[in-house]
Amino acid sequence: MAITIGVARERAQGERRVAVTPETCRKLVAAGARVQLERGSGDGAYFADADYAAAGAQLVDDSTAALDGADIVLCVQAPALSQFDTLRTGAVLVGILQPEADPERGEAIRARGLHAFPLERLPRTTRAQSMDVLSSQAGMAGYKAVLIGAQLAPRFFPMLTTAAGTIRPSKVLVIGAGVAGLQAIATARRLGAQVEGFDVRPETREQIESLGARFLDLGVSAAGEGGYARALTDEERAEQQRRLAEHLRGIDVVVCTAAVPGRPAPKIITDAMVAGMKPGSVIVDLAAETGGNCAATRPGHTHDVSGVTVAGPLDLASLGAQHASEMYARNVLNFVQLLLADGGLAFDWNDELLARTVWPGVPAGVDAAPA
Repeated sequence: MAITIGVARERAQGERRVAVTPETCRKLVAAGARVQLERGSGDGAYFADADYAAAGAQLVDDSTAALDGADIVLCVQAPALSQFDTLRTGAVLVGILQPEADPERGEAIRARGLHAFPLERLPRTTRAQSMDVLSSQAGMAGYKAVLIGAQLAPRFFPMLTTAAGTIRPSKVLVIGAGVAGLQAIATARRLGAQVEGFDVRPETREQIESLGARFLDLGVSAAGEGGYARALTDEERAEQQRRLAEHLRGIDVVVCTAAVPGRPAPKIITDAMVAGMKPGSVIVDLAAETGGNCAATRPGHTHDVSGVTVAGPLDLASLGAQHASEMYARNVLNFVQLLLADGGLAFDWNDELLARTVWPGVPAGVDAAPA
């Protein structure tokens, strides 16, 4: 009997992405799966129902019909709590679920006995790169953050030589050199700005400089495990803040991207630093969804702080919903293929990608490799 994959339209405010595109739908159907998809699921990303039908999807009229009886449910953000009752016991749920951030959601997953795979928990290994939704979506977010900064800034980004004189390029500082930060650096450089990148991990210097930006060295190193930064000591943080505050006085646009999955974003730019920036400066805080890197950030709002514009945009990847969906859907397809064998579901709990991603953990009584 074919595996049934259910896809309901995303209900979260502002969410325009979709977990399955016509391209990945065709591949799932070719693998023997039956894909039932709620009409309009791809509208926000400009994927038409007719294209899904041509790819072999069975279109249904509402989310209940899409999720009813599904063996695997694919989503971008977790379903609404009211939709969990539709899911069958033991079904597989794959998406950016964040169960620990919402106790009610976590309890709903447990209560239905779901095999939940929050893709934000996926180990960041070489083998997992093709499934890494955090990286693919961060790339779009970093790109869009710079465009927002350019729009809000009262200046040109590139240097211009005109009959009215020479316009100097804007000075842009990108804080954080993960995927989002590096994409932000590359985008700002393409727009002609004078760009600097800052990260407490010294190994990022080469990556920043390879994009044509200058590495801002504040004399503080916090290299940690797993590609993330360790927590700074009080003395290190004080020295970092002193040097950063002085440097920010000459910056036109700051793009903040420093974040660690599952934790509040580190506060890097204080209120005093904002007050010391020149009027007309702009801060775009990509980390707003987890509290922000800037103390003045208001998630979801853009406001003025003594002449400095502070933007805290949410769900930036959705602003580029079409390409973001294409990348996300391919990530999801690659992960789902780990769950399929001989036309049915198969959980290899000795596969670290499954064992370390499943929430709340490998089912009790299963002999599996350590997660």
